[in-house]
Amino acid sequence: MNICGCLVHVAKDKADAAKSKMTGMAGVEVHAATDDGKFVVVVEDTDDKRASDQIMALHQIPGVISVTLNYHHFEDLSQRVPLASR
Repeated sequence: MNICGCLVHVAKDKADAAKSKMTGMAGVEVHAATDDGKFVVVVEDTDDKRASDQIMALHQIPGVISVTLNYHHFEDLSQRVPLASR
């Protein structure tokens, strides 16, 4: 499991279109937005893309000024002991 919390800053006049693009990306969830084009976004690995690739794709959305990684969590779920075995 790979989870990244990001702040995405978008030019105000491109914010609606950028939000639409972000919400259409697998593994990307928009959790909050401000009137001046800042978005709180969570990015997770998907079956076919890493979270890091998704973050790089966010940079390519028209109007995106910056993407800042504010939080990262990685957990190897294959090494996890099932609750019933504890």
